[in-house]
Amino acid sequence: MQKRLISRRSWGQAAIAAAGIAATGGLRSIATAQDAFPAGDYVDMHTHLGQTWNTTEPLSAEELLRWMDAHRIAQAVVLPLVSPESSSYLLTSDFVLEQTKPFRDRLIPFCAIDPRTSYSGGHAGLVKMLARYVEQGAKGFGEHKPGVTFDDPRNMQIYAACAELKLPLLFHIDNQRNMDQPGLPGLAKALAANPDCPFIGHGPGWWASISGDVQQAGLGGYPKGRVAAGGAIDTLMDKYPNLYGDLSAGSGAGAISRDLEFGRAFLERRQDRILFGTDFLAPAQGVPQFELFETKLADLPAEVKQNIFRDNARRLLKLGSR
Repeated sequence: MQKRLISRRSWGQAAIAAAGIAATGGLRSIATAQDAFPAGDYVDMHTHLGQTWNTTEPLSAEELLRWMDAHRIAQAVVLPLVSPESSSYLLTSDFVLEQTKPFRDRLIPFCAIDPRTSYSGGHAGLVKMLARYVEQGAKGFGEHKPGVTFDDPRNMQIYAACAELKLPLLFHIDNQRNMDQPGLPGLAKALAANPDCPFIGHGPGWWASISGDVQQAGLGGYPKGRVAAGGAIDTLMDKYPNLYGDLSAGSGAGAISRDLEFGRAFLERRQDRILFGTDFLAPAQGVPQFELFETKLADLPAEVKQNIFRDNARRLLKLGSR
């Protein structure tokens, strides 16, 4: 049997909760007791398990949990990778659901289907496929990372199925996966057609679009220097309330740190739709998000930090509340 990993703070919270139930003669409801979250400052919107790249070591659930404890991460979303362009080794939805099952209070599984997958039954058939994963505990869809254009008709079918099930969809954009153009017109088309699907942006193409002067080549890289006003992220967030941003990886941290004055104002302006994430996927991996928030942006208002670090993710994924 796998040993359950939990921090000392979590044990302390559990003891306090148990004492509270005892003090009230056991009248506190089970549902209320389950509302208490694991201890920690962060909900990480973006992690992976298993071996992602042929140059990285595999990451087990136990190793991920120990890393989370060391960095005050209460809960983490675990994302499959099912498209051949997405990683060296495919990480299936079934694998993610199985690996996270013993730790569902802390490890939150997503599911994914490549848009080029063969299936019967049209829209209803695709919804049924996704519903199978939802019944097993999947809280969202992604990482969506196929080698087609963002508004490819097959992608649009995926978005419509997620909208019906109200599954948040975490996508990657660059010049090889979910390709788009400056201004992200393909994403805009998907957002307009699927207002009931929360879209969560990630990757070089998404975060390069924080700046209004990005060119096509920049959507596949990590632009430096000051951010120009009029970026697609702000423009689309103004128009579409179902659009969110995932701060993970070098693309997310870099987009904020490349121009700290703009980055700080952006986080404050979009504090209700920005989600902390790391893209942690291998043992001993460096993660720039901690230095960014604990050093460069340590003086962000407490409410902004609370929203970005954990509360937005818990609201979006309907994880309950304290």
